[in-house]
Amino acid sequence: MKNIVVIGAGTMGNGIAHTFAQCGFKVQLIDINETSLKKGLDTISKNLDRMLAKEKISEADKTNTLANISGSTNIEEGVKNADLVVEAATENVDLKLKIFKQLDDICAENTILATNTSSISITEIAAVTNRPGKVIGMHFMNPVPIMKLVEVIRGYNTTDAITNTIMELSKSLGKVPVEVNDYPGFVANRILMPMLNESIETLYNGVAGVEEIDTVMKLGMAHLMGPLQLADFIGLDVCLSILNVMYNGFKNPKYAPCPLLVNMVKAGKLGVKSGEGFYDYSESRKAKKVAVQFSK
Repeated sequence: MKNIVVIGAGTMGNGIAHTFAQCGFKVQLIDINETSLKKGLDTISKNLDRMLAKEKISEADKTNTLANISGSTNIEEGVKNADLVVEAATENVDLKLKIFKQLDDICAENTILATNTSSISITEIAAVTNRPGKVIGMHFMNPVPIMKLVEVIRGYNTTDAITNTIMELSKSLGKVPVEVNDYPGFVANRILMPMLNESIETLYNGVAGVEEIDTVMKLGMAHLMGPLQLADFIGLDVCLSILNVMYNGFKNPKYAPCPLLVNMVKAGKLGVKSGEGFYDYSESRKAKKVAVQFSK
């Protein structure tokens, strides 16, 4: 397996492409939006510069990594010789189903189709293809080049051979793959998202403020980042989408998103990506406390 295609040049997509390329794979990064593609490629270069400055890689490593990556806005041309396609588009089920239908039509018969979804059913995605045994989940963690975990999610029809291939491939990237089964939220988000949602509920109910909640979790539970800051980092829109997938999948009210989260997303307060969420990121990357309006 040498030729990797990554669909989507956003935060996760460019991180996945970076990781594969740094490990010697030939990578085609595809995004239908030329501006997004350029931004993704620029991000990879900047991240490599940071690693170089910290002496985590050499100048040769950077040069070789960039040489392994090419970009394209043409999905049909890009996937022709792919051994593996990793879809890393927005966490939207309709979009992912559309992409996988297209990939199934244009990819070679032996191409493995993987999705970086953090919550959507692999079985549902695989069902729109004629190769459900070759469809699998590869849920990388953000930031991809640094975080070791890959959740490898097998759908109902994913074969043992494909699962084993992706497990070994993940190890070759220096990652630690963990095989899980296909239920809403899988393991990581099924545990994480209710905690983030409860932290937002705690704020919404006026129990404590943003910094106070985060401080309790950092100092009391040894978390490296408080839950509200982590939600900002993930993206409040992404958190809302994942919670909705789990709520719809389990029909359990404990997964229902907090009204404060819903309203913040409607208002465009999405966290780091929009410059403001539970903290203000508009002036610098250092989180600054903002007054969050809430009521019950």
